[in-house]
Amino acid sequence: MTSAQTPGVRSHHLSPFWRHFLEMLAVMMAGMFVSVAVVVMATGRKTWDEVTTQYGTQALIVMAIGMTAPMVAWMVHRGMGWRNAWEMAAAMVLPVIPFLCLFWFGATESAACGAYCAVMVLTMLGLMGWRRSEYSRPM
Repeated sequence: MTSAQTPGVRSHHLSPFWRHFLEMLAVMMAGMFVSVAVVVMATGRKTWDEVTTQYGTQALIVMAIGMTAPMVAWMVHRGMGWRNAWEMAAAMVLPVIPFLCLFWFGATESAACGAYCAVMVLTMLGLMGWRRSEYSRPM
């Protein structure tokens, strides 16, 4: 009898939906760390806070691209198809627009990359929930 069949014993396996989400999140985080390192080195700044204050537009754009490009590649590699990958890319990139506007019009002193990332993850989950059948298939 397996743990799924044994009364009172819960299985510790992630559903395909959450496994897919965590895989995408891991790939995006790797891309984020690499892109942050590149921007910090390219601008000659010592900290990410300096970059987001002095180069907010560049920080947000590089962050969006640095997370989206590897995520698209990962989705295509895992067989999700180009349509799903482009939809997810849009869900990740479109939320950067309000944060760019906030920075451009002086409503924030820095790029607010943390807030952008939080909104972007919620947007991703929203898309995944909307297309749950696509993201719940075993890979």
